[in-house]
Amino acid sequence: MILRFAAVLVLLAGPVAAQTCRDGTVYLRGDWGSARFTVEIADDRSERAQGLMHRESMPASAGMLFIYPAPQSLSFWMRNTLIPLDMIFIDPQGIVRHIHHRAVPLDETPIPGGRGLTHVLEINGGMSKALGITVGSQVRHPSFEHSDAIWPC
Repeated sequence: MILRFAAVLVLLAGPVAAQTCRDGTVYLRGDWGSARFTVEIADDRSERAQGLMHRESMPASAGMLFIYPAPQSLSFWMRNTLIPLDMIFIDPQGIVRHIHHRAVPLDETPIPGGRGLTHVLEINGGMSKALGITVGSQVRHPSFEHSDAIWPC
């Protein structure tokens, strides 16, 4: 079922370079193709602490983008999170540096993403592999709007 949704996501992404950047949309591209996710933004301490806790489901094309003001070491956990998630850790230039696949619901074991990171995209568990998203993929979102972004808006 996830593969069917993945195929739809890739097809719906279309020519992602022509898409308009919006806060609620994240685009990814790489040798594997491209994808688009509708996201909620978590860019302050309170929103980041709440994350996707207590949710029983999430649409296949949805996710949450965590945004941090400066590069840092990031580590997440699944406290009170009821659905399996893929965590995509991203550097300030918009390059995927690490992917943690299928984080286990309710597990409080730290999930380190690495150093020098400013963003984490959480999507449904298994979606990264279904789409083929890999380390090195490029991410497009208005929060990467600066001179050294790899794929600016």
